Parts: sequence; structure tokens; C-alpha cells
Amino acid sequence: MLLISIFAVVSVLSWQLFQLYRQNHSLSAVLEDLNERVDNFTKENKEFYADIQYFSEPENLLKELRTQFNYKKPGEKLIIVVPKKDSNASTTSQ
Repeated sequence: MLLISIFAVVSVLSWQLFQLYRQNHSLSAVLEDLNERVDNFTKENKEFYADIQYFSEPENLLKELRTQFNYKKPGEKLIIVVPKKDSNASTTSQ
């Protein structure tokens, strides 16, 4: 009878240890995913902060306005330069 009781206790403890191992493994994966997301958000936050610093200067803001929206001052002429296509690309595809 004592042997059966010891076996039952060891079985229950083993099952509990197995459950703890699975839970630990699952939580480790979640923690790794969250740490990766925090790193990505931190990097994105730094990029946003750099953009805020850049656009807080009026001359930079005007430069971007001119570049992205073809803005020009009154009386100013706008010239759009289109780069030439690479001639090597057509010769290498033969």
C-alpha cells in the first residue's frame, strides 16, 4: 500500500512539473515576442523623434514641402529633372 501511495505522489508531482515546464516554455515565447515588439517600437519612436527634430526647423519643412508637393514660391519656375535610365540594364538582359 505504501508503494502505491509513493507512486501516486511521484506521478502527481511529475505531472505538475511537466505542466510547469510547458507553461514556462509558452511564457518564454511570449516574453521573447514582447521584447522584440518593444525593440521595434523603441526604434520607431527614435525615428519619429528624429523626424520631429528635423521638421521643427522651418527651412527643412519648406524643403520637404517643395520636394514632395511640387510647391513653389510666387514667380518661381519649377523644373523637374527625370534621371536617365541605366543603359547597362538593357545590354545585360540579352
